[in-house]
Amino acid sequence: MTQPAPAPAHVLAKDAGDSGGESESTGTVVIAGLANLGIAIAKLVGGLISHSSAMLSEAAHSLADTITEVLLFIALKRGTKAPDARHPVGYGRETYFWALLACLATFSLGAGFSIWQGVSTIRGGEEQGSPTIAYIVLAVSFVLEGASWLKAVRQVRNEAHKWGTTPRRYLAETSDTTVKAVTFEDTAALVGLVLAAAGLGMEHLTGDPVWDGVAAIAIGVLLLFVAGSLGRANVSLLIGQSISPRLQEELKAEIVALPQITDVPFMLTTVIGPGQLIVSAKVDFEDSATVADIERASDEAERRLVARHSGVRYVFLDPTPGDGRARAEVHPADG
Repeated sequence: MTQPAPAPAHVLAKDAGDSGGESESTGTVVIAGLANLGIAIAKLVGGLISHSSAMLSEAAHSLADTITEVLLFIALKRGTKAPDARHPVGYGRETYFWALLACLATFSLGAGFSIWQGVSTIRGGEEQGSPTIAYIVLAVSFVLEGASWLKAVRQVRNEAHKWGTTPRRYLAETSDTTVKAVTFEDTAALVGLVLAAAGLGMEHLTGDPVWDGVAAIAIGVLLLFVAGSLGRANVSLLIGQSISPRLQEELKAEIVALPQITDVPFMLTTVIGPGQLIVSAKVDFEDSATVADIERASDEAERRLVARHSGVRYVFLDPTPGDGRARAEVHPADG
């Protein structure tokens, strides 16, 4: 029986069995959380002194990000628990549950408060305070947020290079939503700081608090976009997302390349956690294949997929040529 030859892994395999990758994700989340906590306090003080709605919105933004980092830290720890009798494929999907809660925190606390604060300012106005402290806080916050953002971007670039893809594609395809969340939130934080500074500056140049209110609303809309994007990604992974057709074709080609196998008419892939995947397939064997041939080929298929694609955790093969629609035809979905 031939031994599997090394082959490039793919984005889905990110962090699978790689404690170094997990440690880097944890470090990214911890640094972002500590930075956000300090920034939230500074922004709150600056907002109270300057009476700026945009600054107070940014304080709520940073507080929401801090809560998000706590939930993401829990997600990293809970999702790596070992399988047990009740959860035989592990707790990987629990990562996406906690990450979804983090999106809700950003949506409700950050975006909700920002939009409410902006509307209140536009409708009722606000007392102008000294902008000096606010500008100092914004500048320091930009430096701290920038440091956190650079770490997240560096990790994304390193992982994208490792798996032979682009950073943009890596963020779109990775099943490690914690890195995606930190990258998106830090990017939104930097944009939000620019919006807050612009709103504060325009208010003091024109004397019209509407500019500050508009900046606060813009920050809220930005947070809504980020929360919605991350929420959709986590929901999809939580309910059992498949991998891309391109990657499925790679896995299918691995199986078809084995002796005695003529076709793989149906394949089902399901993400069960960050960098963890189940592969199920119906396999059409040659008519001359014996039971021993089928057993050997099935064993080799499992060994080869697990060895060449570190994200693959379980492989289930069905030696029948069906197309996988039998149950759907016998048990149609209720209207």
